[in-house]
Amino acid sequence: MGDEAKPNNKVMKRLNIFLLGVLAIGLFAGCQTKQKQMKEELVDFIKKHDSIVIPLSKETNLAYWKAAITGFEEDFNKAQELQLKMVEVYADTHALATLGKIKVSGLVNDTLLARQLDLLYNQFLMAKADTSKLNAIVKMETKIERQFSIFRTKINGKEMTDNDVEEILRSSKDVNKQKEVWMAQKKIGRVVAEDMIKLVTMRNEVAKEMGFKNYHQMKLILSEQDPKVITSLFDELDSLTKEVFTKVKGEVDDYFVSYYKLKSEDELMPWNYQNRFFQEAPRIYDVDLSTYYADKNLESLTAAYYYGIGLPIDGTLQNSDLYEKNGKNQHAFCISIDRLEDVRVLCNIKPNSYWMNTMLHEFGHAVYDYNIDYSLPFVLREPTHTFTTEAIAMIFGRQASNPQWLKDMVGISDEEKQKIADNCFKTLRLEQLVFSRWSQVMYRFEKAMYDDPEQDLNLLWWDLVEEFQLMNRPPNRDEPDWATKIHIALFPCYYHNYLLGELLASQFYYYIVANVLQSDDYKFQSFVNKPEVGNYLKNNVFAVGSKYYWNDMIEQATGEKLTAKYYAKQFVE
Repeated sequence: MGDEAKPNNKVMKRLNIFLLGVLAIGLFAGCQTKQKQMKEELVDFIKKHDSIVIPLSKETNLAYWKAAITGFEEDFNKAQELQLKMVEVYADTHALATLGKIKVSGLVNDTLLARQLDLLYNQFLMAKADTSKLNAIVKMETKIERQFSIFRTKINGKEMTDNDVEEILRSSKDVNKQKEVWMAQKKIGRVVAEDMIKLVTMRNEVAKEMGFKNYHQMKLILSEQDPKVITSLFDELDSLTKEVFTKVKGEVDDYFVSYYKLKSEDELMPWNYQNRFFQEAPRIYDVDLSTYYADKNLESLTAAYYYGIGLPIDGTLQNSDLYEKNGKNQHAFCISIDRLEDVRVLCNIKPNSYWMNTMLHEFGHAVYDYNIDYSLPFVLREPTHTFTTEAIAMIFGRQASNPQWLKDMVGISDEEKQKIADNCFKTLRLEQLVFSRWSQVMYRFEKAMYDDPEQDLNLLWWDLVEEFQLMNRPPNRDEPDWATKIHIALFPCYYHNYLLGELLASQFYYYIVANVLQSDDYKFQSFVNKPEVGNYLKNNVFAVGSKYYWNDMIEQATGEKLTAKYYAKQFVE
């Protein structure tokens, strides 16, 4: 064969390039087709999901609200029935397989769709569990919630509300009376403890079916939190607060030994610390903040404050239930009924500093929910994370003990403000240290309980109380006092978010003071009549809903990811 029959190198190169181009175009076209298919499949899935879940969630929330207000068994049964329907929705194995296929493909590159995919996939992971076990959990939770709702402390046949109990513990100097009331209130523990242990075991079974070590690990991971990171953070906070808390706790004990005329701190018992769990700061400084609220309308103060910072709550107030009723849930919470305008708060107001703090706190949740961008998809119309909404609630709740807020909102004089300023700050600092150590107990108790629910939980509880709160355990006491904390039963593996919220509250606070108010006075800022504060929060925190992973939202809003340094600056250093 002659040279003229040999292929020309340049021609062959061009041909190869052409063929590679054709192949690339084919692959690209195939990829585009696959991307389009995955996107359309996800869009269709979300439409179907929303068509079912939006009306069902609203109906469920309304039923839960009614049960919390009335305490009636039929209302709890209705709420339970609807919760079981919601469980059924997320127990769909076919739906989980569809989401899994789309997620594994990695072909959904639309930001909003990809975020919805992540959140939906975590919710539908429940489909891996036995539906009958999920239903049993809901029924047990409903039973326990009603037991808490209708329980009343009884002394000599007379019923007392939780408000009554707290008032006696807070104000009485009769240690025998305090002990009697504390012991009587703790009887709820025996009522619910056996069912709570069953509930923990049931939750663990479900978690293991889903491939997790236990329910505690599952709950954190599905809420986009790394259990090792959370434990490491709590270890850091333990180290950060241990020394200063030990010092302050010594001052508290010295005060109460004198106050109750005891011989030594060895005689101090849990009922002497002015609340049921030593989760709030006792009144040891020469300022009784409740006196400033005794003749005030807390509802009006709350409304005026939020209006002044550009976050009006008129509609939420109209839908809320704020005062004591027989059978009503004795605690406080905020609920978004429809992830739109119907946001409600439940409280049991008394004119004191505790309930002023609680009102500001719960309506902090409310303004967050209310101001999420309604144009976002339904799945994203929730706070970025549960602890980010806690942070907002805490920023505002802290104002109840802020002397500048008392001057601006309640009307105390500048002279009175100066007089109480130092003790107000000491009170707030004590509140933070006490709560931080209490949160250690809650986090570590739940973590250990889900590791081994068959261990001696009564012993575990008091071991942790002694270690982190430095309180004496009552002698010869072997009662399920851990079971008297409603969160352990009904808001499991959640409490650590309160402390994370406190960290973020300080981070937001420092950012707002420096960058929104452009001030260098970080000690007492009330934000009263500063609509720029509301605008900052609305635009940078509330409106985005859960559009972003929580640490990304925090970084966008403050320039840094979550850090403990501002909390330390404010309350430890």
